[in-house]
Amino acid sequence: MIVCQDNSACHNLYRIASNIKLRKIKEIIFFAYMAYLGTKAIMSRFLAENETVIDTHTGLMWAKNASLFDFPMRWEEALNTIKETNLSGLYGYNDWKLPNRKELFSLISHEMINPSIPAGHPFTNVFPGYYWTSSTCVRLPNQAWYIHLGGARVFKGMKYGSYMVWPVRIADNHSKSKVFQTGQKNCFDESGVIIDCDNMGQDGECRSSLRFPKQRFTENANSIYDNATNLTWMKDANLNRNAVDWKSTFNLILQINRESKYGYNDWRVPNILELESLIDLSRHSPALPDEHMFNDVQDFYWSSTTSMYNVDYAWVLYMIDGIIGVGYKPLSEFYLWPVRGNEINTV
Repeated sequence: MIVCQDNSACHNLYRIASNIKLRKIKEIIFFAYMAYLGTKAIMSRFLAENETVIDTHTGLMWAKNASLFDFPMRWEEALNTIKETNLSGLYGYNDWKLPNRKELFSLISHEMINPSIPAGHPFTNVFPGYYWTSSTCVRLPNQAWYIHLGGARVFKGMKYGSYMVWPVRIADNHSKSKVFQTGQKNCFDESGVIIDCDNMGQDGECRSSLRFPKQRFTENANSIYDNATNLTWMKDANLNRNAVDWKSTFNLILQINRESKYGYNDWRVPNILELESLIDLSRHSPALPDEHMFNDVQDFYWSSTTSMYNVDYAWVLYMIDGIIGVGYKPLSEFYLWPVRGNEINTV
């Protein structure tokens, strides 16, 4: 409440207070509208029908209930459970599978935690923990990849471990998933021995996602163009010759762009989706496609993506086999790999 003796002063105070209140109201309306647009975009991305959800960005159909099987299970048990599910014709379909790493990763939102999938999604019972994928870690083939849907970490573990299972299939109106294949071509048992892929349900058997172009990379003087993602990467993957802290990666980019030293002035620090797009799960040390043309590839790289669990950390890619974890921003422990082109915001 404003109390004063001077009428003109009171009038000015009321006017200022009214303007402040109006700005606050406008801000509330603006952010509410932006949230509405975001939710509307998510609603248009996911089409829920009865017990299934179609992701229109990827062409994949997921079980609406992300904890359909209630309890975690071993990797081979997960694959066998999916087979039994197909025999019973779950929700009228008999082609469900355990998602490969890229398929499950396609659901991840690095802007959200617990769960780390887009706000406004229609799924139920999303467990904020690890979910199995059908992809084996080829460097350590007695381990398989799993993704933490609470915080988005991508890691691998022994196949006798127990984690959650979320069935997926390609929607009927999509001949193929819009997610790229992982590159995996072999199947492995729980001990890591290569086995026949027939009726295994593993990533190496299904290979149902989008294939990469026959000539994936085009070499230029100082850069490599990725024909799959339309991103251009610095040919020299160790530009600075030393590991740097997170803030320094942006300073280095500013310097590179200011000097146009490598023919362009729009280089940037890649986000974590862009770094992950380079990974080939059939290879390791580094986990890059066999035909890659990059020089001096390092083991660890910063992304521009901040962790929502703790903003003092940013997402990093371990190039040895493709782990996605986090790094403490002040520490000079990771490298910079510049990229240019339209930013990838969804898998």
